[in-house]
Parts: sequence; structure tokens; C-alpha cells
Amino acid sequence: MRKAALVLTIGLVLTLGVTSWALAAPAEQAAEKPSGLSAGLLGLAAAIAVGLGAIGTAWAQSRIGSAAAGAMAERPEIGGLMLVFLALPETMIILGFLVAFFILGKI
Repeated sequence: MRKAALVLTIGLVLTLGVTSWALAAPAEQAAEKPSGLSAGLLGLAAAIAVGLGAIGTAWAQSRIGSAAAGAMAERPEIGGLMLVFLALPETMIILGFLVAFFILGKI
């Protein structure tokens, strides 16, 4: 559990650092679209945002899925509720796509 939290924290810091460094431009270049290394780093930040969102979603759904299977074996009537719980982590990947969309809009 601690390793996963450490990896996610490092990934978040890396994403924020790469994005802020790529977007930090002098005042005269602020109106232009990033090019070269800045555009590449923005692409990397977008990929990290989607990738970490997907990893977090997969990790959460694996835990929820196994718990849901055990709970439904004992009480089959809670199947609909378990589907709701299984769909909740999908918001992480949707937000990752949204962040990547906004980052790539800068390129």
C-alpha cells in the first residue's frame, strides 16, 4: 500500500513539475504556442496524467471487483450496488483525459 502511494505521489509531482516547467515561458513568448522541448514536455505531462489515472483506476477496480464478488456470493441482491461501486473509480481516468486534453490544448 505504501509503495503504491509513493509511486502515485512521485508521479503527481513529476506531472506537475514537467507541466509547470514546460509552461514557464518568458513574457514575450507567452502568446505563442510552445514548440520544441516545451511541446515535448507538455506531451509527456499529458501522457503521465492519463497513465497514472489508468493505473489508479485499474488498481481500485481490482480491489473493488474482488470484494464485490465475495459480497455478491453471500447476498446476490446487492449486485446493482456493486456495479455502482465498480463504476466510481472510472472518474479518475476521465479526469486524467480531461487534464491531458487541456495540456495538449496548449501545444
